Amino acid sequence: MSQSSIFVTGIGTGVGKTLVSAVLCSGLQAIYWKPIQAGTEPQTDTQWVQRHTALPSAFFLPEYKILQAPMSPHAAAAAEGVEIQISELVLPQALMHPLVIEGAGGVLVPINNQQVYADLLIQWKIPVVVVVQHYLGSINHSLMTLETLANRHIPVKGIIFNGQENISSEQVIESYSGVKRLGHIPFCEHLTQAWISGALKKYLSWEW
Repeated sequence: MSQSSIFVTGIGTGVGKTLVSAVLCSGLQAIYWKPIQAGTEPQTDTQWVQRHTALPSAFFLPEYKILQAPMSPHAAAAAEGVEIQISELVLPQALMHPLVIEGAGGVLVPINNQQVYADLLIQWKIPVVVVVQHYLGSINHSLMTLETLANRHIPVKGIIFNGQENISSEQVIESYSGVKRLGHIPFCEHLTQAWISGALKKYLSWEW
């Protein structure tokens, strides 16, 4: 049984968590799991990763909860009259491949009215990859995310920068946080399965 599991989070919404998850799954031959999917149009994140990797269907675990509205999980769940309990979110066992888990938004996104993703990470005790994309305010959001994880004693495997390169900002984030840089995935206008499958070896430095 593989004991290698990681959780992919980001400094905000739309920074490239799903792309990074696809790169990791394809490059590591890892199983993909998006426990909570909020928003189903035009497709779910699981469907996107399936379409952009050459991995067979057995490498994709079903979501614990699919919510229709593209909102914070606690709000999307409330709109459907349900509440998600993190005690019910149990890590899959007896897997023969590494496991890549993708979160929603960032580490302080509410799952319910009492708990955020950071609480789930404390429960799971697995390392986190933080995805950073550059924009005005991204240094602040990056350092707040990394400080939140450190303050809650959640292990961080490293930072993956995604999109347009900004060497100055990346150096500041690394210097202030002391967190290892795993690499930088550049912007690609026309994503293909071949590009994604080769991205880990080409752009990232990865060791379990």
